[in-house]
Amino acid sequence: MLTITADLHIHTALSPCAEKEMTPQAVLAQAAANGLQMIAITDHNTAMNTVSFCEAAAGGTIFVVPGMEVQTREEVHMVCLFSTPQEALAWQEYIYKHLPPAKNNERVFGVQQILNKKGEVVGIEDRLLLTSTDLSIEEVVNEMNTRHGICYPAHVDRPAFSIIGSLGFIPHDLAIPAVEISRNINRERAVAKFPFIDRYPLLGSSDAHRLAEISQPRTRIYMEELSFAALIEAFKNRRIEVD
Repeated sequence: MLTITADLHIHTALSPCAEKEMTPQAVLAQAAANGLQMIAITDHNTAMNTVSFCEAAAGGTIFVVPGMEVQTREEVHMVCLFSTPQEALAWQEYIYKHLPPAKNNERVFGVQQILNKKGEVVGIEDRLLLTSTDLSIEEVVNEMNTRHGICYPAHVDRPAFSIIGSLGFIPHDLAIPAVEISRNINRERAVAKFPFIDRYPLLGSSDAHRLAEISQPRTRIYMEELSFAALIEAFKNRRIEVD
């Protein structure tokens, strides 16, 4: 059994609220310097940069999971993880159909940079990403489960853009394998504040929008091998620990 240190919620320069320094080489170097073995790329409502990050990580020491942070119509952020960038991009196509047909205002929200594996800007996404889809929490979770991905609520302890902040609770029938707590709280304080989350495996992620926010690993995942299939099994069997 492998003990994998993970941060499964990191943004890139494609997220308008993230810094331009969030390029493949810089993020991977920072992750390695902090002892991480697995990271997930989870930009707001898009997966465009998962390709370049996976390409940049090939043959290296960091296992990159392609993903996305989806904003539901309840303004709840959900982490969505996939086996391959191609699956993440297929999910992006689905999500784009549920976003409003609005253009990004760079002066208000920031630039949305599409990068290659060298960190060079190869395009600009002009669709507004920092907004809600018209999908409910349940619709996102159910669709993700049909696609055999991993989906769970992000930073549930935060007052904004979290399932607890929006609903005040987590529905018992929501088919999620875990919940994420933010970098601002540890497991002990999170469970003391929200006792009902103790029924789920908890993981802590940085939600990094800048390099300095990629911190020392808090989450340990016990896996048979370093693969997405093994990651799914670890979630199913609650082989996840967080400080």
